[in-house]
Amino acid sequence: MSSFPVPQVSSSPERGEVADFPADFLWGSATAAHQVEGGNVNNDWWAFEHDPSTAARESSGDGIDQFHRYEEDFELLKSLGHNTHRLSLEWSRIEPAPGEFSRSALAHYRRVLTALADAGLTGFVTLHHFTLPGWFAGRGGWLGPDAIAVFERYCERVVAELGDLMPFVCTINEPQMVALHGYLEGYHPPGVTNPMLWKRVGRELLRAHEAAVRAVRGGPGESRTGLVLQLPLLGPAREHDAACQAFCDAMRGEIVDLYVDGLTGPDRGDWLGVQYYRKQWVDPASPTRFADPPAGSKLTQMGWAVYPDGLRQVLHRAAEAGLPLYVTENGIATEDDTERLDYLESHLAAVAQARAEGVDVRGYIHWSAFDNFEWSSGYGPKFGLIAIDRDKDFTRTPKPSAYAFGRVATTGRLSALRAASLTLHGADHDPARAPSPSGTTSPARRAFPETASRSGSNSRNAPQQSAAR
Repeated sequence: MSSFPVPQVSSSPERGEVADFPADFLWGSATAAHQVEGGNVNNDWWAFEHDPSTAARESSGDGIDQFHRYEEDFELLKSLGHNTHRLSLEWSRIEPAPGEFSRSALAHYRRVLTALADAGLTGFVTLHHFTLPGWFAGRGGWLGPDAIAVFERYCERVVAELGDLMPFVCTINEPQMVALHGYLEGYHPPGVTNPMLWKRVGRELLRAHEAAVRAVRGGPGESRTGLVLQLPLLGPAREHDAACQAFCDAMRGEIVDLYVDGLTGPDRGDWLGVQYYRKQWVDPASPTRFADPPAGSKLTQMGWAVYPDGLRQVLHRAAEAGLPLYVTENGIATEDDTERLDYLESHLAAVAQARAEGVDVRGYIHWSAFDNFEWSSGYGPKFGLIAIDRDKDFTRTPKPSAYAFGRVATTGRLSALRAASLTLHGADHDPARAPSPSGTTSPARRAFPETASRSGSNSRNAPQQSAAR
């Protein structure tokens, strides 16, 4: 069992105070297999990380060793007030060679999902979160002639073995970012910068989503399927410039509209996941297609502009798909946990406001549960509610924000985030005033754009503004 203190808080509002979220709202945090498990050596990202010519800063290595520590991690998250958790399955472990499925890997993930259920956490299970088996990537990845059929075969096998343990299935994580970063900007695998392939891959991924929906529907259990989209709030860098506005509309068409409006027909799924981090300013005059945030913008470690009302706005846009919504990722990269508290407060308020305006939002899953491997940015950015000491046996230390988030999750009240005190096993503790795990209270911000190679140069000129989780 977890040795961390358990928040002792009432699940009902104070007298006269109305809850901001309903009792059946889902609250949790997210991870992805390659970012936390460690040792995923047979996928395209591992090869990308070890190629000195790419934008990758470092190897994912051992991750945070969650492959061996998942049970204690789930218990910790439950103790922090979560009722939901999102994770992913590593395709390259499950199907290490074409058509060859690993009984050991499937048995491992069955233990993982059983432990998740035993901890009382509703599972959101992602079938594809950025990584591809090396053999699949070598055959052309999503542009391979049989890519959709091969992906559907993988999904069918996963569902046959694990479908009874997957209440919610996320088919593909951020398909528009897979296309944008991998095929237009070039700083995710396969490192291509081709506008035609960018558009083609996006449409192939929509077909892959539909194939996954069919596979899940044909399996055991009553899994509900959804596509999870990163939806940045896009605006023109120059509002009164017609060419800039037209270019912004075109980019929005490929990054947002293609996917939200493309969810039609019987295989569109049962719900839609919304992932939001920042506002971006589109600029046709920029070699990266995006302008730097305006002077004075509050920036994260990633150089992303914090813009809370953008979450409310993209939830309204996503609602046009006509499906129930879940926020499946939202968070901030920062070493200053007071900034994370501010971010949580403002963005949860945006969700509450969207709900009050009639948007059917049924859950909020924070990115991320733990500080972990952040793709080409490596281990520098700190998105987690829980710190990881990778030099000290991967020690887990919940941050003040973890307790604050737990208070909101267990009460449904935004005001609980700033509660003056919290009783932890009988001791008064004020998480809002607690030091960070490193013992500092105001660490310096560092920028970790997903653009720099290990040598400090970026031959692909990938834009800082377009990184994904």
